[in-house]
Amino acid sequence: MAGLRKAKKYNWKDSNMALFGSKTDREVKKSSAQTEPAWEGAGQVEGLQIWRIVKFKVTHWPKEQYGHFYDGDSYIILKTTDNPGNSELALHVHFWIGKHSSQDEYGTAAYKTVELDTLLDDRAVQHREVQGHESALFKSYFETIVTMDGGADTGFRHVTPEEYKPRLLHFSGSRRTVEVNEVPLCRSSLNTNDVFILDLGREIYQWNGSDSSKDERFKAMSFLSQLKAERSAKSETLEESMLHGEHKFYAALTETAEPDDDSDDEGGEDSDDKSFFKVSDTSGKVSMTKLKTGDVSWSDFKAEDVFLLHHGSLGVFVWVGKGASDAEKKNGMPYAHNYLQKQKKCYLPITVIRQGQDSADLTLAMSA
Repeated sequence: MAGLRKAKKYNWKDSNMALFGSKTDREVKKSSAQTEPAWEGAGQVEGLQIWRIVKFKVTHWPKEQYGHFYDGDSYIILKTTDNPGNSELALHVHFWIGKHSSQDEYGTAAYKTVELDTLLDDRAVQHREVQGHESALFKSYFETIVTMDGGADTGFRHVTPEEYKPRLLHFSGSRRTVEVNEVPLCRSSLNTNDVFILDLGREIYQWNGSDSSKDERFKAMSFLSQLKAERSAKSETLEESMLHGEHKFYAALTETAEPDDDSDDEGGEDSDDKSFFKVSDTSGKVSMTKLKTGDVSWSDFKAEDVFLLHHGSLGVFVWVGKGASDAEKKNGMPYAHNYLQKQKKCYLPITVIRQGQDSADLTLAMSA
C-alpha cells in the first residue's frame, strides 16, 4: 500500500504565513475558489470529504482510503454536519500535515484550506493538524487512523505484492480510535502492550503483545483480513507468549532501528496549564497581551478583539470577535502559528473559531 521514500522532515520554523489575511490574499482566494474544480459540491451535504495536495493541486482522496494518511503528504478534510436550530449546515475544515510533507505541500494545504473556507462564506471552523498530535475532534471522524510511510510520488497504489518492501505496522489505542502507524522494521519497535502486523506482501503476520487490548487485536485482525482479500496472501496470528525467537516473524526484523536524524523539536511535555491572551491592533500594529492563566470563562471574551487560549495538551484556540478589525479577523491561523513557534510547540493542533460558531471544542479546552 505504500512505497518508502527518504525525505527531509519539514522544519516548522521555516513556515511563512505572511501572505495570510491580506486584502489581496483574500481576493485571490475567492476568485481561485470559484474556479477550483475540486471544491464542487463541498459542504453541501452532511458527511466527510477529503482531498490530498499533489504538486500544488487539490485532488480528491478515494473514499475507500478515508482514515489512511501518508506521512509525505498534506491533506484537507471537510466535515459537514446538521446544525440544529440553524438553516445552515455546520462546517469544520482541517488541514493535516504529514511529518515528511514538504514545505510547499504544507503551504498549499494551509492556503487552500482558507480558500475553501472563503468559498463557504467563512462559515467553517478552521483547524490545523500535525501527524501524531491530532485533535480529539479530528480523531472522532475515523474508526481507525492509519499513517504510512510514503506519499504522492511513490506510486504506492500500483505496487504488486511481489514488489512490496517489508513494513511493520503498530496498532495502539482505545475502542473509540485505534491508530495504526508504520514503525521501523526492528525488534526494538515491538512492545508487549500493543499489536503489530508484519507485512511481507504475500505473507502477513499479526503479533499480539501479551498485554494488548481486545480492541487493538480486533482492529489488527480486520486490517489483516482486508490485506489478505486484496492480495490472496497467507497470514498467521502469533501470540507473544507462545513465540520463540527463531520464528520467521523475528527473522524479518533487525535488532534496532537506524538513528533518526529528524527527531521532532517538541519543547518538552505538554501540561494542562491554560494561558489566555488578547490580540489587538489598536496601537497600529498587532500585539498580543497575556491576560491571565488558569480558568477562563465566556465573560473574558469581548466582541471587539481576538483572543488566544493555549491549553497545554489540547492545543491553541483562536476566538475571533465580530467587532474585531479586518486585520485581526483575517489572521487567526498566523497568530496561533507564530505563537507556537515561539513556544517551540509547533506540532500542537490549532483551531480558529469566529464568534457565534460552534464552540464545543473551545468549551472543552476551557473546562478541561
